Amino acid sequence: MTGYTMLRNGGAGNGGQTCMLRWSNRIRLTWLSFTLFIILVFFPLIAHYYLTTLDEADEAGKRIFGPRAGSELCEVKHVLDLCRIRESVSEELLQLEAKRQELNSEIAKLNLKIEACKKSIENAKQDLLQLKNVISQTEHSYKELMAQNQPKLSLPIRLLPEKDDAGLPPPKAQRSCRLHNCFDYSRCPLTSGFPVYVYDSDQFAFGSYLDPLVKQAFQATARANVYVTDNADIACLYVILVGEMQEPAVLRPSDLEKQLSSLPHWRADGHNHVILSLSRKWDTQNLLYNVSTGRAMVAQSTFYAAQYRPGFDLVVSPLVHAMSEPNFMEIPPQVPVKRKYLFTFQGEKIESLRSSLQEARSFEEEMEGDPPADYDDRIIATLKAVQDSKLDQVLVEFTCKNQPRPSLPTEWALCGEREDRLELLKLSTFALIITPGDPRLLVSAGCAARLFEALEVGAVPVVLGEHVQLPYQDVLQWSEAALVVPKPRVTEVHFLLRSLSDSDLLAMRRQGRFLWETYFSTTDSIFSTVLAVIRTRIQIPAAPIREEAAAEIPHRSGKAAGTDPNMADTGDLDLGPVETEPPYASPKYLRNFTLTVTDLYRSWNSAPGPFHLFPHTPFDPVLPSEAKFLGSGTGFRPIGGGAGGSGKEFQAALGGNVPREQFTVVVRTEKNSLNNRFLPWNEIETEAILSIDDDAHLRHDEIMFGFRVWREARDRIVGFPGRYHAWDIPHQSWLYNSNYSCELSMVLTGAAFFHKYYAYLYSYVMPQAIRDMVDEYINCEDIAMNFLVSHITRKPPIKVTSRWTFRCPGCPQALSHDDSHFHERHKCINFFVKVYGYMPLLYTQFRVDSVLFKTRLPHDKTKCFKFI
Repeated sequence: MTGYTMLRNGGAGNGGQTCMLRWSNRIRLTWLSFTLFIILVFFPLIAHYYLTTLDEADEAGKRIFGPRAGSELCEVKHVLDLCRIRESVSEELLQLEAKRQELNSEIAKLNLKIEACKKSIENAKQDLLQLKNVISQTEHSYKELMAQNQPKLSLPIRLLPEKDDAGLPPPKAQRSCRLHNCFDYSRCPLTSGFPVYVYDSDQFAFGSYLDPLVKQAFQATARANVYVTDNADIACLYVILVGEMQEPAVLRPSDLEKQLSSLPHWRADGHNHVILSLSRKWDTQNLLYNVSTGRAMVAQSTFYAAQYRPGFDLVVSPLVHAMSEPNFMEIPPQVPVKRKYLFTFQGEKIESLRSSLQEARSFEEEMEGDPPADYDDRIIATLKAVQDSKLDQVLVEFTCKNQPRPSLPTEWALCGEREDRLELLKLSTFALIITPGDPRLLVSAGCAARLFEALEVGAVPVVLGEHVQLPYQDVLQWSEAALVVPKPRVTEVHFLLRSLSDSDLLAMRRQGRFLWETYFSTTDSIFSTVLAVIRTRIQIPAAPIREEAAAEIPHRSGKAAGTDPNMADTGDLDLGPVETEPPYASPKYLRNFTLTVTDLYRSWNSAPGPFHLFPHTPFDPVLPSEAKFLGSGTGFRPIGGGAGGSGKEFQAALGGNVPREQFTVVVRTEKNSLNNRFLPWNEIETEAILSIDDDAHLRHDEIMFGFRVWREARDRIVGFPGRYHAWDIPHQSWLYNSNYSCELSMVLTGAAFFHKYYAYLYSYVMPQAIRDMVDEYINCEDIAMNFLVSHITRKPPIKVTSRWTFRCPGCPQALSHDDSHFHERHKCINFFVKVYGYMPLLYTQFRVDSVLFKTRLPHDKTKCFKFI
């Protein structure tokens, strides 16, 4: 305690002692630091020098710290053991590495074998599935053949007639000629193809008297006709053109008769010959009057009752458009139904029936019975009374303002020029046609001209006189396009015309336009109709319409559901029937040689026409048939009928009345024309065609669903994107509209099913003016197809699913994105309406959807359709 107190309380007297202590401590620290430095620096240097000096000694025994050899180290026992262990381990490691590499190589080979085995198993499964389908298809075909209970016969060998055939036994009289006693069927076997030989009129004396325009038009038509042959030895029919004669030409009947008898293949009586006289002028006389034609058929526009042989001769329409096509822009529209005048008539009777009967005649002198009654005075009085009543606006004139056209006795002569008559008929709802007062004049060129003009401009013909023979009356249903009223009922004509509804009027006008375009409008239509009537009478089927040759379409078989990696995301969804079989071709027109085929075409067109008179297609478009699938996509395997019940069975089978059927996806063409997508390619052997654009994005199940719906409505267009037309009131024109709507009138063919029959109609029957506009705009081919089908069926298309547009990621921009696209489609619709004469498109609110569309259900659950 004392020391402590001293240090604490030490004052200035102790200061020197403290400084000494501090200096002593510093000296000790400095010395310690210097010593450590010497040790750390110099000692290692000395040790290094010493060791280096020892290693450089000459004697090996003095090398204490130098490196020694491995053998010297191994002299020690435990070091040797360690060396041996190291060498042993090294060898074992090398052996293990070699074995590892060998095993890796074997594993790689085994993996390749496993992959090959998996592929073999997969291929075996596919082959097994295909074999099962082939077996099922064979069994089904066998059952079909057994059900038919009749073998398929090959075509018989054609027997060519002898060049100098003896001919048929002569009939009792020339007027009694019919097919059974004046036509040689042996020259026209069913399988002959109906070859027709056309004489060159210039090689005969009467050829120099023919109207040059008529002769030129006929020769051009004959050269292009599919039935015409240059080999007269095999011909079934022989055609000679004898009229119309030039106006100043005078050819005596006896001279014409001699020249006909001198034809190379006349064979004494002219059997299997057709003498054709085409009338281009309204005052054409009866050229074959008092000419003995033997067993040859006569086809002309004027006939007396003594001349005409029913079921043998033909009444043809006049030839108005000899070398030109009808101008659709000059033809008035078919609507509105009611026009300015209820009915019109212009004509002048040059010679009365009484004065006509007093003249000397040749054929008429042989007739028996009392003179016919003259109703013309009653007709004139009745029609004038209707005009004076002012109940309806009518126009009747029985005296021509100018000189009337020349006509036959008791015939009502035409007034004015053709252009003036057409302008009046464009304002007429009905056109009266008064037959000649002499009923023994069955038909005249003047009456045929009135009928032609009325049909051309859409005035419904009203023929007064039931005895008249209208053109091609034995094969055309004139009651659907014209009214034929007996003359004694003239007082009831006004009531009859007012009682017709607008819908009936439009139907008759539309049918009349169809008859005019198909059978009367051009030289080609007249000549083709004459041949078709004769061919139909002798029961020879039509030649198949030509098909466009196409390159072979590659066929790629589909895969069974669940085996395609592209369908891996479908889960439990059954994609339906998948093609695993070879293409299955459709039977080709099995009822081709039966008369019942003429009735089948009525289901395609409510109005009679070439669809039941001239079967244009090489297959039966009404009978359901099996088909094949060409190209990539989806096909269908055969399952027995009635198997498509519910769940898996429904999805895996087509079922229905046609359990086996496939469709064809249209292919690209070489020519850059949108019309080519509807060409009837010869490689297409299915009834169903799927027309689809490159940028259309459709799933497999959507395509299948659309095909199922089409099978229920085979005469309709069935597809996905819907459109409609609308009337633009301010501009008084039609518009094309693509906005979303619950109502539609068109289904775009960018993704749609249609029957191949319409491909023929589009390419060969539809007016060429429509196809020309499609090529001009590179647009509107889908609208044209909708117009055509609606015009033929009078039914709207069917839309499936709720799709309205397609979105294709990554696809190039389509033509429809151009600003001018819609303007062109507006123009197309209005032009098509002008060509057809009315708007054929029909509105519909009907849509077909699947009840469980895009819904995944187990296979044992039901999946069916709903109709909205």
